[in-house]
Formats: sequence, C-alpha cells, structure tokens
Amino acid sequence: MSEKDEKSMRREGDIPGEIGPYGTEFHDEITGMEFVWVPGGSFEMGDTFKDGEARELPVHPVTLEGFYLGKYAVTQGEWLKIMDKNPSEFQQGERYPVEDMNWNVVQQFLEKLNAASGRQYRLPSEAQWEYAAREGGRKVRFGTGKDTIGPDEANFNGREQNVESYSRIGADREETIPVESFSPNTTGLYQMSGNIDEWCQDIWHNDYTGAPADGSAWETEGADSLRVVRGGCWYGFPRWVRATSRDWAGAGNRSGILGFRLSLPVHQQ
Repeated sequence: MSEKDEKSMRREGDIPGEIGPYGTEFHDEITGMEFVWVPGGSFEMGDTFKDGEARELPVHPVTLEGFYLGKYAVTQGEWLKIMDKNPSEFQQGERYPVEDMNWNVVQQFLEKLNAASGRQYRLPSEAQWEYAAREGGRKVRFGTGKDTIGPDEANFNGREQNVESYSRIGADREETIPVESFSPNTTGLYQMSGNIDEWCQDIWHNDYTGAPADGSAWETEGADSLRVVRGGCWYGFPRWVRATSRDWAGAGNRSGILGFRLSLPVHQQ
C-alpha cells in the first residue's frame, strides 16, 4: 500500500478539522486525568510488518469513530482520588502508573469515577488502543511513532541478549518510571510502548478471525475469564513493546506489570 493510499484509508470518513466535544484535550475535573482527542478514521489492524506472531493476524480493515484517550496511564495519585488503597508494587510517587490491580478492580474504579464525574469512561477497545498507538493507524512499529526503539525512549528490558534488528541495547530498569517520561507520539500520547502493560476492554481471542470491523470491544465468544493487554512493560522484551503485539491476562490476575489508561467514546456523551 502506498503512503497516499494509507493516508486516504486512515482519514476515510473524517470531517476535516473535526474535534471532540471537549476540544483537542481536556482534564477530568475529579481526578485531573488528561485526555487527548484521537480523530476517527480507517486503518489496517494487525502485524503489517510481518515480524510478530499469529495472534496478531489476520491483518484486517477497521474503521473507528473519534474518541478521547488518556494522555498517560492512570497514575497512583489519580487512582487514590477514587479508591481507598494504592495497590501498586512500585510506590515511588503519585506520578508513577498505578499497577498490580486486576481487570475486575478496574471496573470498580470506573463505576465510582463515572458516578462522580457524570461521564462514561471505560477501558479502550483493543482496536482503539492500537489505532492510537500507531498515531491514527500509521504503519509504525512502536507506540513512539518510530520503527526502531531503545531504552533511551521507552522503558523495557534492553539487555543485549534480548536485542532485535529493530531495537537498541540499553538499560533494564526493572521497575516502572513516571508516566510523563520520554516524549509522546504525534497523537500526544505517552508510553504507548513499555513501562506497563495496559488492560483493554476486550475478551481474549487467539487471533483476529471474526473481529469487529467498527473498532468496538470484542466481548462475544472467546475466553471471557481472560482480557486483552497491550503495550508491553518494563519487564518486556523489544518484540513485546511493538504497537501490534498483544497478550492476555486473567481478569482476576494482578501484577506489577499491569496498569491501564482510559478512553471516553464520543457516542456516549
């Protein structure tokens, strides 16, 4: 696919200059969480580089409405404005991502946040997550907007024995770092590759056969006790922090590598 065709596919159906009801960015009044507008469009979802796994196939077209996505993963400070206890393994400051909570507890957080805010925040769908990580569906390997990566621009396991043709050797920090570390991608989103794996709304399926084409969360069939996680983490190898890499965790499982960021679909306004 040519760059021109790719651009046309990504922007099909977009209204030029369209932004969400709260502008290009807004703050949640209750928690202070920051959100970025992700314009709608179409893209080819999945392993377009052909260096991933069967679970990232088949590559398939998806068309999404515009939506808001958290600029950062939800932090420990933001979590504590809604919940009574900080579950995190790495409690080094309020701007560190909250982690070590399971998918089910995230739903409790959402119920309380939505009741307090009057909005309908939710976990992003897997398609929303990948589309945003790839800067509106561009063919880029990482959530940084680049095709190569190093520990100088993302938090992952950069030891020599884990290096790939698209990665650089560097630090293995063995812990989380503040959410605003490094630079955002061109959509304005931070750490879509590395630091923590992020829960999505979707039930886990072994591949994309039968996946929704409208960007909605895939919550039928599959293993409903398992949920999708995306992004890779501080513990992850370079191949795990690719924008198309996908994995699962039990909805009741908790770990110091698991966190989340929130979305706000416009159609729920």
